[in-house]
Amino acid sequence: MTGYDWRRRLALFPDTTRLLGEDEEQQLVIAGCDLVELASEYGTPLYVYDQATMDNAVRSYRQALSASYPEAWGITYAAKALLCLAVGQWARQRDLFIDCSSAGEISIAVAAGVGRENLVVHGVNKSQADLDATLAHAGTIVVDNLFELERLLALVDGRTEPLPDLWLRLRPGLAVATHAYRQTGQESSKFGMDAAEVARAVGLCIERGLPPTGLHFHLGSQFQDPSPVTSALAVTLDLMVALRAEYGWSPTVLCPGGGWGVAYCEEDLPQPSIDDYVTLVARQVAQGCRQRQLPLPRLQLEPGRSLVARPGVALYRVGAMKHTSGRRWLLVDGGLADNPRPALYGSCYSALPVWQPARPPAEPQWIAGPYCESGDVMIHGLSLPEMHPGELLAVPVSGAYQLSMASNYNGARRPAVVWLRGGEAYPVQLREHAEDLLRRDLPLPGSALETLAY
Repeated sequence: MTGYDWRRRLALFPDTTRLLGEDEEQQLVIAGCDLVELASEYGTPLYVYDQATMDNAVRSYRQALSASYPEAWGITYAAKALLCLAVGQWARQRDLFIDCSSAGEISIAVAAGVGRENLVVHGVNKSQADLDATLAHAGTIVVDNLFELERLLALVDGRTEPLPDLWLRLRPGLAVATHAYRQTGQESSKFGMDAAEVARAVGLCIERGLPPTGLHFHLGSQFQDPSPVTSALAVTLDLMVALRAEYGWSPTVLCPGGGWGVAYCEEDLPQPSIDDYVTLVARQVAQGCRQRQLPLPRLQLEPGRSLVARPGVALYRVGAMKHTSGRRWLLVDGGLADNPRPALYGSCYSALPVWQPARPPAEPQWIAGPYCESGDVMIHGLSLPEMHPGELLAVPVSGAYQLSMASNYNGARRPAVVWLRGGEAYPVQLREHAEDLLRRDLPLPGSALETLAY
């Protein structure tokens, strides 16, 4: 980690973050809301989301697409980054598409009022329940493989109800520079079909009288060099030429996925430019189609992390400090259960004290949680001011792929979520309670809990 530059570290926080107060009473404030008061009211760990930062990210995508792509375009919010009722409503109010990957996610989107025309379904191995929910509620399904396509065509045979548009997922054989677990476009990936399989799928769909409408690919997540995406676009456009020659078919929609990264710690700054990424992709599609005399398709992008990661901040309360060989530990009340990313991907994070972040730094500190795993270390060797039990630590860029992957490990109760807008704070997810952990459990057959013998 770099040295302690709290002003630079503030650039990781939501757009509305300010340091308010006088001298020794300064504290972080987001969207005009007092984080100390919120932590006291809702408990910790606590996740807060700044709507203004989310809206600014959507605006950046829209402005870049409007300026760089001459035909129709759209934005699909990747629900796997974070989906709850409030996020679904936020996306619907902004006329974003939402992509879901299970019947469970579809149910949340539908409850949020997302209409059929704005609901897209992904998934590498869709269950019968997933397909049933897709046919009932979704306007688009992204077909991952030929087995799924056969099942789907059998399900829709003879149906008179509206059918979802079909997009076919291509595996371009390329990967972006990111953690191996987040790469999805390489030849060895479990996702998508190769070019020959896509061609077979197009032929099968046309034969059955249900031609596909779109092509989709996705190379991976949390990348900051878009050059592999431009290479994958060239592969996809060449395939479109071949498909037009063989079947007389061209997609009306082209979706090159999402995955554009964000800065998680100071070393990643400045923030990767949404405008540069979108402009490069849009111009590549427009120029590539013109060069190949292909009709320009609707361009559909699928950001998730770059819309909700930086708007989210996790608040933790310090419980204890200790020294071990060469390490000063700062132990907080959350970690692995609400944020598995450091253990899963080795992800980098930073943090600031909520109260008096401008204090002089102490020695580097290792921030860890209470869970029974040595991998429950959120941040390694971070320069921070001296902190004391009961004080609050704010971890920025906590909005994506944390709560969506949270667990009840060690009986952890998933945290509350508060939505910040215009100086007001609105709870949008309640903290789980002990009774929630038992909600699905049943006693052993024929045994009353109070009379169990050992």
